[in-house]
Amino acid sequence: MSSPDPHADQPVEHRGAALEDAERAVVLLHGRGARALGMLQFADDLPSDGTAFVAPQAARATWYPNSFLEPTDENEPWFSSALGLVGDVVSDVTEHVPAERVLLLGFSQGACLGSEFVARNPRRYGGFVAFSGGLHGPEGTTWEYDGALDGTPVFLGCSDSDPHIPESRVHETRDVFESMGADVTERIYEGMGHGVNEDELEFAAEMVANL
Repeated sequence: MSSPDPHADQPVEHRGAALEDAERAVVLLHGRGARALGMLQFADDLPSDGTAFVAPQAARATWYPNSFLEPTDENEPWFSSALGLVGDVVSDVTEHVPAERVLLLGFSQGACLGSEFVARNPRRYGGFVAFSGGLHGPEGTTWEYDGALDGTPVFLGCSDSDPHIPESRVHETRDVFESMGADVTERIYEGMGHGVNEDELEFAAEMVANL
């Protein structure tokens, strides 16, 4: 039988400024089969002076077992557990750094998880970056979330030929975040595949610098 909270007690990795001394913070969410320590390498491409980088680790390196395009129930209890862990991390961070100076950044499965966390816990964040990700649910899903993002800067970057993330889902995610009051920048890259390019990193770095 699966644990009702499979991500409980998972480690959270840190790099950069200590939270109690940080001027801003970036919460990094890794992809399927990846590691939190690997996500901390993004710190090399982002403004690091006064920045605390925080990266939670998923149990068995996977936030949930099935595609984000499956019904959410098919990914339980891992999905709710993952949202809970991100919530705990953000709560810890915002004890030291105001939410307006906290940016969440995810890649792939981490970008999908981050999209759902931000939509389900709306407030004015410093920013949200989704590299190759989007909101959960099968084709035809309609999303309704309570609350507003109050101008939170959001960046959605993805390939037009990503094997895991349909371009249409990126557009749908954009529309939902805009309806919630986010300031959304969407960039679709021709033929990039499943990855992150220099243009995306430069945009994310500017967002962190503006925190």
